[in-house]
Amino acid sequence: TAQPPACARRHFSLGSSRFAAAVTQHAPYFKGTAVVNGEFKELSLDDFKGKYLVLFFYPLDFTFVCPTEIVAFSNKANEFRDVNCDVVAVSVDSHFSHLAWINTPRKSGGLGKMNIPVLSDLTKQISRDYGVLLEGPGIALR
Repeated sequence: TAQPPACARRHFSLGSSRFAAAVTQHAPYFKGTAVVNGEFKELSLDDFKGKYLVLFFYPLDFTFVCPTEIVAFSNKANEFRDVNCDVVAVSVDSHFSHLAWINTPRKSGGLGKMNIPVLSDLTKQISRDYGVLLEGPGIALR
């Protein structure tokens, strides 16, 4: 039986405290390689000191549902910046995979030009630290 793409499947229980918001906690530190304006750049939590940050996760590059949400954040990046907020997309794919997806035209299932960084979490540590990693399949919840 064919499975829906990873982005379309829900892998969580509403009764789990594992995914509860941690609004009183400091954001876990992260550092990694991102694609920023078509180039590789090291990013860390320190780069966003004094700003708000929307760090959002998605399961995998080249999946069917995810591009819509990522492109929507990218299209609104300037509105976030207007209120001193940056947006960063994160997945467990490599920065090379991110670049390939960005370089794929949107009409062909790619992301196209991005106005936000797309951060690689190849070791899965960022996803794990933020409590969104599904250990079995090795992908992050969105």
